[in-house]
Amino acid sequence: MEMSNSPWSAAAFGGTFAMWTVMMAVMMMPSALPFMRLVRATNTRAVAAGAADTPPALFGAGYLLAWVVFSALATGLQGMLRSLALLSPALSVRDPRLGGAILLLAGAYQFTPWKGACLAHCRSPLSFILLHWREGKGGAVAMGLRHGIFCVGCCWALMLLMFVVGTGSVGWMLALAAVMAAEKNLRGGERLRTPLGVGLLAWAAGVVLVHFG
Repeated sequence: MEMSNSPWSAAAFGGTFAMWTVMMAVMMMPSALPFMRLVRATNTRAVAAGAADTPPALFGAGYLLAWVVFSALATGLQGMLRSLALLSPALSVRDPRLGGAILLLAGAYQFTPWKGACLAHCRSPLSFILLHWREGKGGAVAMGLRHGIFCVGCCWALMLLMFVVGTGSVGWMLALAAVMAAEKNLRGGERLRTPLGVGLLAWAAGVVLVHFG
């Protein structure tokens, strides 16, 4: 039971890490598909011209590696919250002040230049290929990891919202995945950045008013 502050067993830690890793793969791989399609097309032309094979699957593996690292950090954060008895049985934070702080952080991050730069990268697969193409199996992994780091930079704060809505909530997981995919892949999706930030800040303010007003 997550409200307990007893030490985690290795099996419990491993299970939570696996949960986060699967959740990240399900949420983020769809938004990486435009990059993977372009890697596949570029690789087909390059191999036909005599270049080394740059497998798209290894690009995807490198991309997922960045999210595996994020999953390890999220697992550590969940373990810390658990040890402090700050998680409910639904795996959401019990203290509204902490929930409000996470909402405030996620909302504020939407307006930072780091978010803008990472989102611009995630929306520009062709620019990425032109600037960062590296052939071969090692090049595929390195490119995927590079893209994954930008993707984590774009979405990490939104991912923390899972601690507000419950890390076990499939519905919220799919909703957040859809929002992040829309930001990165839809035409004009970058314009979602501002209303999303405003909405999260308003949500944070609502939490403060309801619980502390």
